[in-house]
Amino acid sequence: MDQQPGNRGEVRDFLVSRRARITPAMAGLPTSARRRVAGLRREEVAVLAGVSTEWYTRLEKGYIGGVSEEVLAAVARALRLDDDERAHLFDLARSSRRTSRTPSRRGDVEVPPRVQWLLDSMTMSSAFVRDGRTDIVARNPLARALLAPMFDSATADRRGRPNIARYIFLDPGARGFFVDWDAAGAATAALLRAEAGREPRDLALRELVGELCTLSPEFRGQWAAHDVLMRHDGVKRLQHPDAGRLELAFHSLDLPLPLPGRAVHDLIVYTAEPGTASEDRLKLLAGEAAARQAGLQRA
Repeated sequence: MDQQPGNRGEVRDFLVSRRARITPAMAGLPTSARRRVAGLRREEVAVLAGVSTEWYTRLEKGYIGGVSEEVLAAVARALRLDDDERAHLFDLARSSRRTSRTPSRRGDVEVPPRVQWLLDSMTMSSAFVRDGRTDIVARNPLARALLAPMFDSATADRRGRPNIARYIFLDPGARGFFVDWDAAGAATAALLRAEAGREPRDLALRELVGELCTLSPEFRGQWAAHDVLMRHDGVKRLQHPDAGRLELAFHSLDLPLPLPGRAVHDLIVYTAEPGTASEDRLKLLAGEAAARQAGLQRA
């Protein structure tokens, strides 16, 4: 199981955190009053996975690089991992096998024109492209209007491109903009944790996580939970400074781009239920965004 040391700590902490949440009763194992831990012991996970205690102990120390997919799948079943957690475990194994040991800075992505055409064609939906670090790398006019507090925030970069995680955790206004701020923060931290499993040597990602851990106690707590999320769909409630309260359905879709490596990009679309006040308010924003865009094109 030889591997480079880069993600051993991540492997260890993830497996320990998943083991700690499973009680013997949940796993169908006998219980006793003399247990010193609330979750499963290492030897119990080993029995459930069909491996030796010594072997599982070594795995939990982070030596994952040479483990077969069949054994990883057995460990995932023993730890009752959900689909995202299972994918994260396999990502940790894949990233541990890479030959490069040196952190690198991935260049900024230039979204192909055809993707921007796709975004601009969605005139009644807010649509944007998000990378694995939660940077918004492309958007349509309605997304710019809907997410104006994020784009106008001091946490955006010098080109005006926002980072969702930095806005949520470092801009005090985010708590007013995201009605369900706690859920938004937990999901965002879990998305970053999943990206760290895919790209442990991404220097920009490391710097972002370090910045958030240093400046945000809330992010530190979420990061320590080791929760992972690959895709995030559901309902988003926003308190827009101009349009008021909006309740929108949002969908996240994989967006394959011709880029090197395993860079992850998602197409995020926000829509309103027909016939609702949120649809009326989103239409108002759409009309204003279209007029603004037309003015920019004439200028």
